[in-house]
Amino acid sequence: MAAGDILNEGKSKKMLLTDDPAVLNQYFKDDATAFNGVKKGIIESKGRVNCQISARIFEMLESKGVKTHYRGLISDHEMLVDRVEIIPLEVVFRNIAAGSLCKRYGIEEGTVLDTPLQEFFLKDDDLGDPLVTRNHSLAFGWADDATMDHLIEDGFRVHHILTEFWAGLGIRLVDHKLEFGRLADGTIVLADEITPDGCRLWEMGTDRKMDKDRFRRSLGKVEETYAEVCELVTNALPLSQ
Repeated sequence: MAAGDILNEGKSKKMLLTDDPAVLNQYFKDDATAFNGVKKGIIESKGRVNCQISARIFEMLESKGVKTHYRGLISDHEMLVDRVEIIPLEVVFRNIAAGSLCKRYGIEEGTVLDTPLQEFFLKDDDLGDPLVTRNHSLAFGWADDATMDHLIEDGFRVHHILTEFWAGLGIRLVDHKLEFGRLADGTIVLADEITPDGCRLWEMGTDRKMDKDRFRRSLGKVEETYAEVCELVTNALPLSQ
């Protein structure tokens, strides 16, 4: 394989090889999926919007001492990232009840949780990304004790930073997903993306949905809302490069 070849492709991104084996080109697509790929579509300009949002949030997190895989933008849709081995656990944080949490436990959507809730889900589309515990992760070898401690501690650190950041834009961070990966030397870093695809964002005062739920629930104005979120983020976080 050579630079420019696709190493792997997911539902929302392609990972392309570069001339440096330790660095990949992360390309953001306009494809949209929901319910583990059952609902599919295209959100015009989503790739550009999500790339720009992720770049700025990664830079902001780096400035606060959070290690990420981000290296820099190379186009509207592409960023250079460190090549990592993704830890097969999605780390989800919830401030307000919504989505699957409500279905699992019969909690009314919009219920504010007394304390942020952290959950782990196995990254496996064929199994429907099942909810798992720390003990599952240890028993099946998905992560050891030190890795789980890192996901919990660094995850909460990122969660608190993001909750405050979105609040500063007049947005409630309802819940969000984080993914982590290991560099070649074993260092664990924040990876993947941070976008309206992986965050539930509600406008303060109205609870207007400003995330992928607009696509999931066919609420309309999907492209316009993604663009609005992008404008808020880009105005608040100018790129350093």
